[in-house]
Amino acid sequence: MRAFWLMKSEPAECSIDDLARAPGHRVPWIGVRNYQARNFMRDVMRVGDGVLFYHSSCPVPGIAGLAEVASAPHADDSQFDPASPYHDPKSRPEAPRWQCVDVRLLRKTRLLALTEMRALPQLATMQVLQRGSRLSITPVTPAEWASVNALLEA
Repeated sequence: MRAFWLMKSEPAECSIDDLARAPGHRVPWIGVRNYQARNFMRDVMRVGDGVLFYHSSCPVPGIAGLAEVASAPHADDSQFDPASPYHDPKSRPEAPRWQCVDVRLLRKTRLLALTEMRALPQLATMQVLQRGSRLSITPVTPAEWASVNALLEA
């Protein structure tokens, strides 16, 4: 059964436009250094799962496009690169601590701003809207996925 996710990315790091320009419209979702978010990628996500591509830490945060999980989990190579801001000196190639999946663009959409999302009762249960929610990856229910898609089609 297909699952759905909201995945946050800072546009300065990887925007929806960067994803659109990437070879095959596909990028590895590197740099996640939270164990719960890592576990979602490592243990729960499957190829074909739906992704709400969310711009965060920017002037107008919100959903900027639709994507899908495009690979099985694999080692996040940035953990081994001393020049990377995501370097983890305790992680070893034979026992990587951090995993990632590849994400492929389905389509860029209008920006569904966080302020608009907060005003919609049908999205009130979304984890990204809950007080104190800071995870970069959160599950999305099928009803939330359908509501967001309907809003983006309108």
